[in-house]
Amino acid sequence: MEKFNQLVKNILIFLVIFLIVNWVINLFKGPSQPEDTLQNTVVFTTTENEYSRRDTVTVKIKNNTTSAITIPNKCPSEPFDTFRNEKNEWVKKSYSPKLDCTDKKDIEILPTKEILIPYSNWNHTLFGEMGRFKIEMKTKIGTEEKTLTSNEFTVVEEGIFSKLWVGIFYRPIYNTMIFLAAIMPGHDIGLAIIILTLIIRTILLVPSHKAMKAQKRMQDVQPRLEKIKEKYKGDQQKIAMETMALWKEAKVNPMGSCLPLLLQLPFLIGIFYVVQDSLNPDNTYLLYKTYENFTLSDISHAFFGIIDLSKPNLYVLPIIIGGLQFIQMKLSMGGGKQQGEMASASKMMIYLMPVMIAVFTASLPAGVGFYWGTSTLYGIVQQIFVNKGKSDKSKTDDKEPTVRVITTN
Repeated sequence: MEKFNQLVKNILIFLVIFLIVNWVINLFKGPSQPEDTLQNTVVFTTTENEYSRRDTVTVKIKNNTTSAITIPNKCPSEPFDTFRNEKNEWVKKSYSPKLDCTDKKDIEILPTKEILIPYSNWNHTLFGEMGRFKIEMKTKIGTEEKTLTSNEFTVVEEGIFSKLWVGIFYRPIYNTMIFLAAIMPGHDIGLAIIILTLIIRTILLVPSHKAMKAQKRMQDVQPRLEKIKEKYKGDQQKIAMETMALWKEAKVNPMGSCLPLLLQLPFLIGIFYVVQDSLNPDNTYLLYKTYENFTLSDISHAFFGIIDLSKPNLYVLPIIIGGLQFIQMKLSMGGGKQQGEMASASKMMIYLMPVMIAVFTASLPAGVGFYWGTSTLYGIVQQIFVNKGKSDKSKTDDKEPTVRVITTN
């Protein structure tokens, strides 16, 4: 434990030194006039000068003029004209996927305002090949028609970790969900998300169960830890020794709840991004040959015709998800009945986390909320079994051993 604390201290010291050095370097660079503060101009650039094929190309537009500018709605085509350099010639590339353009409108940028426009629905088709690119925008500034050209940027091959991520986690999960949507009645994506989440959580049942049991054991020994801290107050070395002895006696591993969780993270992150991007037609290149004739336009976005999973749900779903998260936090933290210095932090988390998750749910497509709600409900049921099993076992295991002395005459 002492070595771990020392490691944390060393990391914090390194971060402080890094931030100070970075501040000094920026100080001696001197003031410079950034491009987006030029007066009476419209700054039209990409956020990066280099993207990998997995990155989403994003355009930044800053209006430094005194009048508003309008970006015409070109849906389902890409938002701006895109060009790729082929044999020293700029060749225009275009893509018009099947998109719902019902709610798409022209974009107005007021003076001094800045917006970001990503190529989310066109990214792979337009920038899937490596090379040099540029983007052009035609707009009216005042009464004058102008064509703005972005910086030239390059698209390079993605790294080995990105390839492994896509090949091992993202693509199999994505194809599984499309398969489920294809066989669901009415190709209902909501049912596919629920079933896929249940499958993933069941696959991860063993490590998640171990993590929950480890967390419960830590809570069970917490009162004894508080007594140790009170008894040896001021003697950190003695507290550390007694704490280690208690952990050994109770067979508690402080990292026991972390390691199983780390095993789950790639799968949980994978399903999160799959659900978030599931209806993006630009991702069809990831489909296996089995589904290459299946079009995403066949998938129903409306769960039983009630909730559109492709759009945020601002009220009903966030409240439900927040409530489920509150129940899970209550169960996992022993109903907020911890004692000692961790009690206030735990109590704050029980009420703060559900609110954060509710806001998070309201800001993303409802399909992500369906995943989160299903996963949380699964966790609630699992936590109930963990708590019940532990409490039943504690009736016998947690008792002090007794010795019966038998005397003979």
